[in-house]
Amino acid sequence: MDTFSTKSLALQAQKKLLSKVASKATVSALLDDTSSEVLDELYRATREFTRSRKEAQKVLKNLVKVAVKLGLLLRGGQLAGEELALLQRFRQGARRLAMTAVSFHQVDFTFDRRVLAAALLECRDLLQQAVGPHLSAKSHGRINHVFGHLADGDFLAVLYGPAEPYCSHRRRICEGLARMLDEDSI
Repeated sequence: MDTFSTKSLALQAQKKLLSKVASKATVSALLDDTSSEVLDELYRATREFTRSRKEAQKVLKNLVKVAVKLGLLLRGGQLAGEELALLQRFRQGARRLAMTAVSFHQVDFTFDRRVLAAALLECRDLLQQAVGPHLSAKSHGRINHVFGHLADGDFLAVLYGPAEPYCSHRRRICEGLARMLDEDSI
């Protein structure tokens, strides 16, 4: 039996093309202003933490590639049943994570890096399960890279610490997350 599918071929071509053009200009065209501001601030915090412009760009580029490919899978109707249920759980977990991050910012002395790290890793696992066989091993590696960086206890500790410039980065990230929560875009 011939398993050729034009729809599948088109989806693979879109994923390949988008993985090549994940630049800041492309991201700006695909994201709303608030999301773009949050990602820009996350980039600056990551660059400060890693002391590497290249590593910070890699983290954000991987995040964008995964988000775009996930959008393509959804738009192409490639996810069904259990995968959609897992994605819904991922979305709920991401909302809880954003609320927790904002709460830790707003209420002094409540920050617990283990709570944020555990929530990030739970979101990673749900996303990995939801996209399962639909993404390549390289894309799964990108998911691990992004969530591994964000869940790094040392990164979270400095981001939520009192030192500048991290305090300013955290404030802008959390203000953006709060707007996204209010707009129900997370």
